Amino acid sequence: MNSPCARVRRVGLFGGTHGNELSGVLLVRHWQQDGAEIQRAGVQVKPFLTNPRAVERCTRYIDCDLNRVFDPESLGRPVVEDIPYEVRRAQEINHIFGPKGSDDAYDLIFDLHNTTSNMGGTIILENSRDDFTIQMVHYIKNALAPEPCPALLIEHPSLKYATTRSVAKHPVGKYQT
Repeated sequence: MNSPCARVRRVGLFGGTHGNELSGVLLVRHWQQDGAEIQRAGVQVKPFLTNPRAVERCTRYIDCDLNRVFDPESLGRPVVEDIPYEVRRAQEINHIFGPKGSDDAYDLIFDLHNTTSNMGGTIILENSRDDFTIQMVHYIKNALAPEPCPALLIEHPSLKYATTRSVAKHPVGKYQT
């Protein structure tokens, strides 16, 4: 079980995992130009455009879904000329924000997405035993009240997630309709 008192020192704010989901892209670009509103004493916050080629083309991805290639096989593939763009990008992201599963990985990655589903602003969690993210969701829900902010747990006991945010010790997805 993760310690509820673990100190968060490094936070990644991701936008553009899917290049046609523009809310996160716009926020990341805004924060890259003026990060004053996301900076906190003692915490390094890094806004990051995850899939710039797909964003440039305003398409979900170039070769394959970036949000599905953070598995050990893809992250360990040799870099060769014909490696899919998103696999190479996953390796770069893992190098910057990871390595995945290590003590050196970023403490928190907040991956911003859009959806056409009627789910409003929803927080996605992958682990019900992560005390930090459970407490964070509780804080966010209280801060946004009376506006609803559902939390969706997509935990599966035998599944290792290969999402962009899974590089962090505490992965969180945020979906907005």
